[in-house]
Amino acid sequence: MTTQIRGIDPLFQPIQIGSMTVKNRIYMPAMHLGMCENYEVSDQVTAFYEERARGGAGAICVGYASVNELSANVTHIGAHEDAHIPGLKKMADAIRQHDCRALVQLNHAGRYNHSMLLNGKQPVAPSAIASNLTREVPRAMTKEDIDQTVADFAAAAGRVKAAGFDGVEILSGTGYLISEFLSPLTNKREDEYGGPFENRCRFALEIFSAIRKTVGPDYPVVVRMNGNDLMPEGMGRVELREYARKLSDSGLVDAVCINVGWHEARIPQIVTSVPRGVYAYLARGIKEVVSIPVIASHRINDSKDARRLIADDMCDMVAMGRSLIADAFLPKKTEEGRENEVIHCIACAQGCFDNLFKFKHVECLCNPRAGYEFKMAAVKADRVKKVFVIGGGAAGMSAALAANEKGHDVTLFEASSRLGGQLYLAAAPPGREEFAELAKDLATQVQVNNIRVMLKTTVDKALLEKEKPDAVILATGAEPLSPPIPGADLPHVVQAWDVLEDRAHTGKNVVVIGGGAVGVETSIFLGEKGTLSGEELKFLFVNRADDVEKLYELATKGTKNVTLIEMTQSLGKDIGKSTRWTMMQEMKRIGIRTDVTTKALEITKEGVKVEGNDGLELIPADSVVLAAGSKPVSALKEVVEALGISCQVIGDAAKIGLAFDAVHQGYAAGRAV
Repeated sequence: MTTQIRGIDPLFQPIQIGSMTVKNRIYMPAMHLGMCENYEVSDQVTAFYEERARGGAGAICVGYASVNELSANVTHIGAHEDAHIPGLKKMADAIRQHDCRALVQLNHAGRYNHSMLLNGKQPVAPSAIASNLTREVPRAMTKEDIDQTVADFAAAAGRVKAAGFDGVEILSGTGYLISEFLSPLTNKREDEYGGPFENRCRFALEIFSAIRKTVGPDYPVVVRMNGNDLMPEGMGRVELREYARKLSDSGLVDAVCINVGWHEARIPQIVTSVPRGVYAYLARGIKEVVSIPVIASHRINDSKDARRLIADDMCDMVAMGRSLIADAFLPKKTEEGRENEVIHCIACAQGCFDNLFKFKHVECLCNPRAGYEFKMAAVKADRVKKVFVIGGGAAGMSAALAANEKGHDVTLFEASSRLGGQLYLAAAPPGREEFAELAKDLATQVQVNNIRVMLKTTVDKALLEKEKPDAVILATGAEPLSPPIPGADLPHVVQAWDVLEDRAHTGKNVVVIGGGAVGVETSIFLGEKGTLSGEELKFLFVNRADDVEKLYELATKGTKNVTLIEMTQSLGKDIGKSTRWTMMQEMKRIGIRTDVTTKALEITKEGVKVEGNDGLELIPADSVVLAAGSKPVSALKEVVEALGISCQVIGDAAKIGLAFDAVHQGYAAGRAV
């Protein structure tokens, strides 16, 4: 099935950025990938970016890259010494050979850097104010430090040009050094670089002026800046709009790419609960006051949304970063009318941001090849085998696709009436709907690759004996655990999975037992029952049907009283770091009571008897929800092995894990056949 766009598609019109013509409006922004060693451009990072160029992006900005030894760490791309030019050239050539424009983002981390990553050296900043990320107090920069850093930016830009890149981008947001000078929150200087707005802009403008003198008047310079820092006492939308106007009027800059938020900001920016394209309004506000192209960013993961933002004059280009990690060929598929075949980023952050916290390179839940392009070329099997994949969840579909890619004869079996498995459970809580998108995307891939699918089919010994497959991949998932709590069999006790799938009714007062990911998600799911939807809220707001405070209350306070109890000391330990804080914040906002170090002793008709820090207590409950974990379902393994058939067990059927684990294990299992 193809999607035909009538008329001129705005997404695939050329655009001019200074002297540079870009073939379409899709811009891949710089993201730290953790794929370099000692600042050197690796085959891994080169292959990663070349794949996105091959996939049809109009322009790719790599990075960020260093300007001096205090600006980055050894896993970043190096641009602070001439010795880095050959590696940069290798990357530029790899990107540009696919008719894709190549840029490098230069940045200085400022107080976001950590002495641990700088061989014990103290980070620098405009003022000696610690960040909430590192808890380290940086050294306030002297005038000599400032002058040297300005020169370092300019020299690094010269190296970028010498390496053959089409342009350079400067990061002037996100809480890094330049934005630290811009913000009154972090700039407490009393010299010409601090105080009034004009002074706080001085450092940035000196950098851009020095870069322009180094690279010349015709070399494209882009600035990535915040549209709103989302920081109390920081730079807001209005002042940053004026900063963008100043950049445009200066003639030093050829385009601006609009970011949002600092890393410390407590408003979600990247996770799945953030609506698609919601921050594009910031780009729109800046586009109204500048005369240079404006690139919108954040959660633009679908070509339809990208096209709409450009067509509606919200921006001139769209930055699609994690979107192109999830599917490098999103541009090409879209241009060819195959938008339905795109694998969408679901903003889970499990393989990208969460990996960086673990000091691992970027991977992707949705795309198991991401980060491994340099060693995962498609390989056909020496002999075609008859492969049965049993279980149509994330692991099973991933395994079926990988085995099919190798040329095997694959049949995918699923006991229910649809593919997707627990991805639909993960998609049930508010703000988690993107997980259902992944289920649909994988199912579409199964369909377009002509993989045989048998729904409502249970595989047993008789079927295996009759069909005689050469190999079986068991992806039969898991089932919920029932903890040995007295009263767990009472009629008002239900499983969290049944609640999330709307197969169980719950009363007004609900106790959820178990504070892992499923317990947290179920609590939020129940806590938001009765709140206004986005559509309802907009209708009431634009018609001024009630005051803003009342509408806020109706959007955040549901009709149920929910209590979440957990035996250990923390909630959501199995939730990724990028997402966990947003879910904890959401539970607090909607009024969910959380009791940790609290053990459920007995469930009665009146409620749940618990023992916690304050002793024994009866928590009243009309309904009790069990979210005590799950256990693998893999009984068929013995049957398969008894028949002498090669068998791999993957996903939750092997060990309870994340959706990330399921997809990657499935892909590896399919390739291993």
